[in-house]
Amino acid sequence: MIKKGVYAAGLSIINDDYTLNVESTISHAASLINKGLHGVFFFGSTGQSQLISISEKKNLISKIANHKLKNHFFLGTGNNSLKETIDLIRYSCEYGFKDFLIMPPAYYKGNTDKGVFEFYKTIISKVPKIKIILYNFEKLSGYKFSPEIVTKLTESYPDNIIGCKDSSYNLFEKLKIKNFLMFPGSEAKLLNGLELGCAGCISAITNVTHSLARKVFDDFEKKMKQTHNEKLITVRKVFDKYNLISALHSYMSEKDEIFSNVLPPLVLLNTDEKNKLLNELKKLQLKVNGELAA
Repeated sequence: MIKKGVYAAGLSIINDDYTLNVESTISHAASLINKGLHGVFFFGSTGQSQLISISEKKNLISKIANHKLKNHFFLGTGNNSLKETIDLIRYSCEYGFKDFLIMPPAYYKGNTDKGVFEFYKTIISKVPKIKIILYNFEKLSGYKFSPEIVTKLTESYPDNIIGCKDSSYNLFEKLKIKNFLMFPGSEAKLLNGLELGCAGCISAITNVTHSLARKVFDDFEKKMKQTHNEKLITVRKVFDKYNLISALHSYMSEKDEIFSNVLPPLVLLNTDEKNKLLNELKKLQLKVNGELAA
């Protein structure tokens, strides 16, 4: 079960023929955990989930079921189809996965509190033992959770709605629900969130800031002076100037060419953008593996 900590929205590694490289995707996630993260979410928006087929997702799920780090692996769904979402959840549950990061369906502009409530209600009715992390990301889904709808969901399904990834940043500073795990979607909000009672963060950029983010988290837990938070925030601000998926894959491809593929319509940064990104991060003494330079 997911607990307080620092997590990555994991990258999906794509082959030249646009299929999912399952083994490399798992290996990358495992490396992040070994470098300090508490866990990794597969098939979030950073993992290009909406563009990856159900069959490929199921293939990866079957592979991580027996992985030694299974308890640190978590799943998103990334489907607009309610039926496919439930099908993927049921399949995952057969392999022992119970915690899911789930965003309301994107594309249609008619998302309402009533409709979104019905969406989660239906999932829970079909999979009663599920544990759900709500995914609040208006920029992608077209819907922004309000404190009122989150409260209604948690009161209606206290055993199922256990937390929220807040990438719209309208909840983490003011929503207070007992035993509810609130994760801002950026490590730039990590320390502020922890001070407000949040559980940590789930972030795309912890794919490279894993050690920095874990240091900030651990120092907070130990009540030690913060020495790395400013750098952590500054690195995030550099990446925020670009599409995060494009920037991450462009940056990581400097270390390993295997990261150079993304699924259309996504593209890598152009040469000028990539050079600007690399130069700014170099000034911050951030190596490609995310570690601080000596």
